[in-house]
Order: sequence, then C-alpha cells, then structure tokens
Amino acid sequence: MPDVKHFDPDAVLDAAVRLFWRQGVNSTGVQDIVTATGINRSSLYSTFGDKRKLYLATLNRYVTQRSQPVLRQLIEDTRGLPAISAFFEGLITTRCSGEYARWGCMVSNAHANGENEDRDVRAVLQLHHDQLRAAMCAALDHATSEGQVRADVSPTEASDMLALLAYGVNLRSRAGAEPVSLKETVAAAIRLLTA
Repeated sequence: MPDVKHFDPDAVLDAAVRLFWRQGVNSTGVQDIVTATGINRSSLYSTFGDKRKLYLATLNRYVTQRSQPVLRQLIEDTRGLPAISAFFEGLITTRCSGEYARWGCMVSNAHANGENEDRDVRAVLQLHHDQLRAAMCAALDHATSEGQVRADVSPTEASDMLALLAYGVNLRSRAGAEPVSLKETVAAAIRLLTA
C-alpha cells in the first residue's frame, strides 16, 4: 500500500524556501525546518531526503518561481534602458519593503554565505547567473537598436556589470541600505551606458 502523505509537499517547500532564504542553509538546523514546516523528521527525510537535498529543492524553487518570471519580463520588455531601470526599481522595492524586506535574494545570499562550495548548488547559481546576464543582454540589445547606449558599450560586457549590480543591490538591501541610496547607484550605472 502506498504511503499517504498527510501534508502538502508544495506548502512544505514554500515554508522551507522562506526559512533558508531568511537564515541561509548553514544557520538552519533540521529542528528549525521541522518547526517551520510542521512535519516530523521522518516525513521530511522520506519526502525530501536530507537537509542538503531539501535546500537544493528550495533553491531551485526560488529560481523558478521568483527569479525566472522577473527575468522573462525583462527579456520581453522592448524599451531598452527604461526596461533595465524598471527592473532595478522593482528589485529595490521588493528588497526594501513588504513581507520579504531586508531578506536579500536567496541566490545572492547563497553566493555570499559560501553555499556555493557544493557542486550542485554552484550549478543552480551559475544557471541563475547565466539567465540574469542573458536578460540584461536582451534589454541592452534593445537599447542599442534604439540608439540609447554609447557606441563603445558592448551589451555582453555591460550585462555582466548590470548582473553584478543586481547582486550588490540584493546584498546591500539585506545590510540595511536605504532605497534612495540604491536607486542613486543604479541611476549612476545606467548613466555610464547612456548615449
């Protein structure tokens, strides 16, 4: 007879995402996970495996549900530099206000907390980075075709700079940086690109 789950695995994953996002994997114990999710250890292990596997599942879920929709929106926005400005405006608003204010980004936190030492975690982080750079590059390609950027700006190289700026916004917001300061930094970076 198959084992019947008396909990919603998606709800458990969502609770674990919030826990790892806020605390990081190294600061989160199994008892923290049990408390946050409301399921017992045996159910946790039988459904998700060990803490490492659960963390990988939550990191993938975060990228799929939180990062990729925003990056897709940036790719589809054909306004060029205004699209990049809107991306950063949304990022700063999300990081500095609302339910998840001052949590940073789960991906940036993983980079900063040394969680990238795990090969599988590093692969998720690299995939996310590649997608972030591709979205920035797509927006810069639109900006280039609209004559919005300087002629000597390479969309590929500038997309790397903007990706690193996004990580910086995530980390600085977690450290308590004020939105106005983050917005000024982003505006200065975009001015460097502007024709």
